Amino acid sequence: MNDSNAAARVIQDLRAAVAAAEPGTRLPAVRELTARHQASPVTVAEAIRHLVAQGLVETRPGRGTFVAAAPPDRRVPDLSWQTVALGPGRPGEDDMRALLALPPAGSIPLSGGYLDADLQPAAPLGAALARAARQPAAWQRGPAEGNADLRAWFAREAGGGLRPDDLVICPGGQAALSTALRALVAPGDTVLVESPTYLGTLAAARAAGLKVVPVPADADGVRPDHLAAAFDRTGARLFYCQPLHANPHGATLATHRRAQVAAAVREAGAFLIEDDYARDLTIDGEAPPPLAADDPDGHVVYVRSLAKSAAPGLRVAAIGARGPAGTRLRTARLLDDFFVTGPLQQATLEFVSAPAWARHRRFLRTALRARRDALLAALRRHLPELADPPIPRGGLHLWARLPYGTDDVALAAAAAAEGVVVFPGRPWFAAEPPAPHLRLTYAAAQPDLMDEAVRRLAQAVHKGR
Repeated sequence: MNDSNAAARVIQDLRAAVAAAEPGTRLPAVRELTARHQASPVTVAEAIRHLVAQGLVETRPGRGTFVAAAPPDRRVPDLSWQTVALGPGRPGEDDMRALLALPPAGSIPLSGGYLDADLQPAAPLGAALARAARQPAAWQRGPAEGNADLRAWFAREAGGGLRPDDLVICPGGQAALSTALRALVAPGDTVLVESPTYLGTLAAARAAGLKVVPVPADADGVRPDHLAAAFDRTGARLFYCQPLHANPHGATLATHRRAQVAAAVREAGAFLIEDDYARDLTIDGEAPPPLAADDPDGHVVYVRSLAKSAAPGLRVAAIGARGPAGTRLRTARLLDDFFVTGPLQQATLEFVSAPAWARHRRFLRTALRARRDALLAALRRHLPELADPPIPRGGLHLWARLPYGTDDVALAAAAAAEGVVVFPGRPWFAAEPPAPHLRLTYAAAQPDLMDEAVRRLAQAVHKGR
């Protein structure tokens, strides 16, 4: 979602309003600017912050945005030179900011990548962190690779295909993915990705100077025939994959395709980054083992994070690989930030080793099922044309296909003006999308809000026709 033009329109609009008004005059609200310029609330907020930094407007919490009084005898800083010095922005940065933005007050979030606060195990996490913080050893320098017992836990979670010494602890899954993309290939190289795929990986790959080539996926996961063809055509040596409850489309790699995907990677002499972010987010049935569990020759680079399944503040993940690839990953992490803070590692180990972790996972399965089903019921009631998305067996999102000709980015902006936050499908594709989609998150709002959220979305849809 590239809102740079929309941001310029909002800034120009507000500048004109400031020039024509007296200090203290109230300016249009965020919701009005969102609807007027077909911009996301994030873009409008960025535009307002830009003008606040220049001293032209001021915000008053709970009241709105107002024309600021010019400070006496103070020159407004001219920071425009930085645009030349910095050069063009990196592709995907606006999309990532929009993805991570907090929803505006009064809106209902059907977007986001983390659990609603009501689903997070805040009490046991807080208790574990308090105990860890009181241990003097937790504040000392530990192994750069991370706590040995925590690495052993992640190794068991990987299905036994990796040893604890193959793993290194990272400050979150995004850091782990960025490390892998920089350590395993060089700028200018090609990385293959499922299509659609995780927005954060697309942004990290482009920031690393990589060429991103999409490989089609369907309800059974990535297509092995297309994957093999892409390896042959591009000479790529790296493939990024989410084989379990892929974000955004929710598919799990089918059993009959696992060996075919492994064969395509092996025959290309390539690595497969397995992003196992959803290991704890299965709703129906049981999750298959990680691909890393059956990887004798070291083709799989395994990434496992906990922020999605526990709390966004639990910035703890692990990345691992066998052989020289593992050595490169550990070296890259050392250069990035030395090591993850000791008390957080110790608290994580205590939490995942305690009965509270198993209880949380059982609770999460029930709670996510209730929210997913409530969202599906609301779609059937208010937007029957969107009520037949693939029903994910886990994860956090529904991937709803829109009618041909729908502008999904404009629809997301219109929905925000109605008070419901959704995310368009376009940024999740490395190339042109074959059809418009919305990613609807069921983990970010309570079940009793789903009906009202979809009713607001339906108003935006119907107004756009």
